[in-house]
Amino acid sequence: MPPTGPSRRGRVRPVEAAARLLAGLVLCGTGVALLVRSGLGLGPWDVLHEGLATLTGQPIGRMVIAVGAVVLLGWLPLRQRPGVGTISNVLVIGLTVDAVLAVTVDPVGLPLRIAYATASVPLMGVGSGLYLGVDLGPGPRDGIMTGLAARGVPVAVARTGIELSALAAGWLLGGTVGVGTVWFALGVGPAVAWALPRLRASWHRDAVAVATGGPAPS
Repeated sequence: MPPTGPSRRGRVRPVEAAARLLAGLVLCGTGVALLVRSGLGLGPWDVLHEGLATLTGQPIGRMVIAVGAVVLLGWLPLRQRPGVGTISNVLVIGLTVDAVLAVTVDPVGLPLRIAYATASVPLMGVGSGLYLGVDLGPGPRDGIMTGLAARGVPVAVARTGIELSALAAGWLLGGTVGVGTVWFALGVGPAVAWALPRLRASWHRDAVAVATGGPAPS
């Protein structure tokens, strides 16, 4: 379960924490953008973001920010408290997605499209390991999951229900579902589980079982 507040072994180093947080979120946004460029399908939440972008005519990164802000409102009845990492997640990932899409083009040929899709999951894993590893607050979508779990809903049930709801809504709005969606769904949890213990900051306690569901590019 993602951390919900700072827990320290020693003295937190603010500059290192900020650098890890920013680098992790930028890597997550880059992973999302590469999956978008691949055209092979998106992660569940990004299917929703793309569907909303298609509906509104707005950039997908802007929809990442908008949906993240709306999801944060769902924290209120669950009494979840956002941290610096939570707010940064809402803003930085969306801005990064739009920036990367602005400087890249769609890959030509199936091998390159597969390469883009394949690279997206390790980027998300390493990025999530860095950003969760400083324990400054989970992303808005993870906060809904942890809030439900605190009220007795099994983590697997909460995570699956949230992801499937986002996927279904995004598909109905025209978001791209494909083999990349399956790759992301199956790969991101193990990728984060591998990265987190290796990238966790020195002051972070030994905890965080993200492998049960993995984080949102949210």
